[in-house]
Amino acid sequence: MFCYQCEMSANGGCGSNGQSQGTCGKSEVLSRLQDTLIFGLKGISAYRTHASEMNVNTEEVDDVVAESLYFTLTNVNFNFEEHIAQLMKLGGAGVKMMGQLSEAHTDTLGIPTPVTVSQNKAEGKAILVSGHNLIMLKALLEATEGKGINIYTHSEMLPAHGYPELKKFSHLKGNIGKSWFDQKTLFEQWQGAIVVNTNCIQIPKKDSSYLDRLFTYGIAGVDGAKKIEGSDFSAVIEKTQSLPEVSGFESNDTLTTGHHYKTILSLAPQILEAVQGGKIRKFFVIAGCDAPGKAGNYFRELAESLPNDVVILTSSCGKFRFNDIDFGNVPGTELPRYIDLGQCNDSNGAVEIALALSKALDTPVNDLPIQIVLSWMEQKAVIVLLALFSLGIKGIKVGPKPPQFFNDDITSFLVDQFNLSLTSTVEEDLKTML
Repeated sequence: MFCYQCEMSANGGCGSNGQSQGTCGKSEVLSRLQDTLIFGLKGISAYRTHASEMNVNTEEVDDVVAESLYFTLTNVNFNFEEHIAQLMKLGGAGVKMMGQLSEAHTDTLGIPTPVTVSQNKAEGKAILVSGHNLIMLKALLEATEGKGINIYTHSEMLPAHGYPELKKFSHLKGNIGKSWFDQKTLFEQWQGAIVVNTNCIQIPKKDSSYLDRLFTYGIAGVDGAKKIEGSDFSAVIEKTQSLPEVSGFESNDTLTTGHHYKTILSLAPQILEAVQGGKIRKFFVIAGCDAPGKAGNYFRELAESLPNDVVILTSSCGKFRFNDIDFGNVPGTELPRYIDLGQCNDSNGAVEIALALSKALDTPVNDLPIQIVLSWMEQKAVIVLLALFSLGIKGIKVGPKPPQFFNDDITSFLVDQFNLSLTSTVEEDLKTML
């Protein structure tokens, strides 16, 4: 871990004038807070890049990004409270950025509506698209229309099926695979072309059979893969047409997506009635970035263990731990118990629903029957967490492990200020969460 006071000591700075070990310890805390800033900046920059493709004015967010990056410069600031204030400022910019991106998507692609999507069923000449870039997907659908090529989504591209301007293309067929880290196995099995258009890429092995069928777009890059230049998809189309038809994907499974917060808010009267009538006991936001390993099964066990009067709100790739389960409707209503709000950049959807519920019930947000449980995997997840903190949201649980750049001092602060806690076992956590 980089320590600013230690660096200054090595260069004859203040550390050489008898600085105590305690000072160095404080500097480590500040360094970790700056790590948090850097990761938050990575996440907000990803969302900002997507928004810029739709000509969104991001000047206000850009100013905070530049200021926050400047804040991490060596020997600029050694004040703990000001670090926290800058993190909250970045979180506020994250709220704005996710809101702007959501508006741009619905303005450009329409408001998503719930849709049932085929899972792991594919045929014909086909392209598999992995990533987050919905605008690229629209351009690809336009370029492949009428060419006898089917388009399938992978991981965070699943929510694309709910957008009117995307699902109108009859050759947008279904979803293949689960979360991002199944790529090495899945892509070997897939016989068609593959396009990765954002982060969450698994580095192919040198002897991977799919490297000559792999195309990258925009900022995404892989050694040996072919880059799509601009919106020229001719190379991937030509490659797809030269490949055999896909086979071996014959499942009859389905997934549900397309519950954008604007669609859910249109059901506000029914939701409010169900809450006031005791038919909905609580809302659980189970979301976040998934990571390999059995520890992530906690989130499936949690979702399965919730009673029928609990509604699950989700977003991001963490939902692939449990989105194959049929949760049905809230008893006595036509309201679904499982609501997929979309990608990680749609994490603001749960907040929008909470704010609307808070206003309707005349109840502070933190007193609402809402529990947030986040699966954790660095980077983009940081800006989501900072956004929630900037709104004053408390009582969040994080698991299956804490962020690596938090230490005891930072964790204690977050526990004191935001009642943040780590997951333990589902059985133990439900005793308090319900």
